[in-house]
Amino acid sequence: MAAEGIEARLRDLGGFIRDQRRRDQLSLRKLSELAGVSNPYLSQIERGLRKPSAEILQAIARALRISSETLYVRAGILDDERVAGVADAIERDPMLRDEQKRALTDAYLRMREEVAAGGAAAGDR
Repeated sequence: MAAEGIEARLRDLGGFIRDQRRRDQLSLRKLSELAGVSNPYLSQIERGLRKPSAEILQAIARALRISSETLYVRAGILDDERVAGVADAIERDPMLRDEQKRALTDAYLRMREEVAAGGAAAGDR
C-alpha cells in the first residue's frame, strides 16, 4: 500500500476511534485510562500520526465496548474474509475466557504480520 494510503487509513482509524469516544461521552484522558495507554499516545492515534499494534487496538476496543475486529479492519490488520472468519470464530467460542480469546487473536495476527513481513508460511517450508 502506498504511503498516502497508509496515512489515509490511519486518519480514518483515528477519526473512528474519536467518534466512538465522543459517542460514549468519554474524554481523551478517560479513554486512555480505560485502555491503559498514555494520553499523548492515544491523541496521536486519534490524529492518525501513530499506527497502534493489535494489542493496543484491542485495549481501545475493549474500553469502547466495540469488537476488536472493527478496529483491526480499519487499521488494515484484517482485510480478508478468511482472517476475519478466524477472529470471529475465536470471539464466538463459548469455551474460551476473554483473556484467552485476546491471546489467541493477538498470536494469530502477529503470525500473519510476520508472514507478510517476509517470514515463511507453514505451507511454504
